[in-house]
Amino acid sequence: MDRSAASFRACKGGATEARSVVTRRTTLSGAAGLAALASTHSGFAQAAAENDLTMEKNGTMDIKRNGSRPSGKGPEAWFTGTVRVDPMFQVGDPLRLSGGQVTFEPGGRTMWHTHPLGQTLIVTSGLGWVQCAGGPIEEIRPGDVVWFPPGEKHWHGATATTAMTHVAVTESLNGKNVDWMEMVSDEQYHK
Repeated sequence: MDRSAASFRACKGGATEARSVVTRRTTLSGAAGLAALASTHSGFAQAAAENDLTMEKNGTMDIKRNGSRPSGKGPEAWFTGTVRVDPMFQVGDPLRLSGGQVTFEPGGRTMWHTHPLGQTLIVTSGLGWVQCAGGPIEEIRPGDVVWFPPGEKHWHGATATTAMTHVAVTESLNGKNVDWMEMVSDEQYHK
C-alpha cells in the first residue's frame, strides 16, 4: 500500500484497506485526536479533579493539569507484558467519549477485544502492530491513525523489539466501551 496516499486505515472483513475520502468518521477521528491531545476533560479514573491546584475553571473551559490523573499499570486481565495507561479524558452524555495514552513496552499488547461503537488509535511514538481477526498483522508508526469499526475483533501493541505509545479514543454504548476476550497467543503475535 502506498503510505503517502493512505491517511487512514480501517479493518473490514479481515483485510486492511486504505481510504483517502473525508467521511464523518474520519472527521470525528481527527477531532477526537485533537481533543485527546489537548487533554481537556476528566480522566478514566477518579482523580484529584476537584482539587483547585490541579484544575482551573474559567467559564466553560475545564483544564485538567498534567499529573493530576495517576498513571496505572495495564491490568493482566486486559494486557500481556508491561503496559502503562495514562487516563486523559472522559466526556459524558451526549458525546460518551473517553481517551487515554497507552504505552506498550516491547512485546506488550492487548487481549483480543471489540468496541461497541468502534475505536480510534493515534500513534504518537515507537513502532507497533495491529491485527483484526483473520487479517494480517499491520505495522503502525507515529502519525498513523487506525480505526476499528464497531464489533471488529482486534488487538494492538508494541512490536517484539520496540515500544509503542498511542492515544486510544472510544465511545460508550449503554455505559460500556470495550468487551475483552482471550489472550493473543505468542504464536499469533509472532506471525
